[in-house]
Amino acid sequence: MNEIYLIGLGNPGKKYSKSRHNIGFLVLENLSRKFNSNFLLKDKLKSYCSEFKINNFTYRLFLPNTFMNNSGDAVRAIVDWYKINLDQIFIIVDDKDLPLGKIRFRKKGSSGGHNGLKSIIEKLQTHEFNRIRIGIGSPPSNKEIKNFNTISHVLGNISLEEKLILDKVYKRVIESLEQITIKKEEHIINELNSFDKDQI
Repeated sequence: MNEIYLIGLGNPGKKYSKSRHNIGFLVLENLSRKFNSNFLLKDKLKSYCSEFKINNFTYRLFLPNTFMNNSGDAVRAIVDWYKINLDQIFIIVDDKDLPLGKIRFRKKGSSGGHNGLKSIIEKLQTHEFNRIRIGIGSPPSNKEIKNFNTISHVLGNISLEEKLILDKVYKRVIESLEQITIKKEEHIINELNSFDKDQI
């Protein structure tokens, strides 16, 4: 089947639109904009959806309208509606355990403590699905900033300095996703996992 399903994780609403936790949304919003496609809410899929073609493949993009902790509800609805093989799905998500700007493409794995991935694993009853994790770095230690914890870090807005790095990351991820139908998967995985923000 000539279809690719890209699901970005994040929290709906303007309050979170520029937060580190919404990197999954931000990647797909950039990709959709590149192909002049808009996101429309589809209640049955519990997601905002965008669709276009690249190399005769239909790309379907989804931004769950559930909060991060319930991402699995939207992913389950998408899988059931389109009767998807899980290898057609790519989940794009932030990761505080990766340095800022690092990318990790894995075909399976645990949630790593990420509530969005945890919810998806629970609803799909498997940990075997493609995920592209984008590093946001860990929060500064409490010694540096009092009362600054993980929640305020992931839900905090991306700074201008971080945005300069993340814009390079989005570009790399988008280029790889565009070519996922014409390049070998091993090549795409290596391309993303070896990305170095300092070499651009």
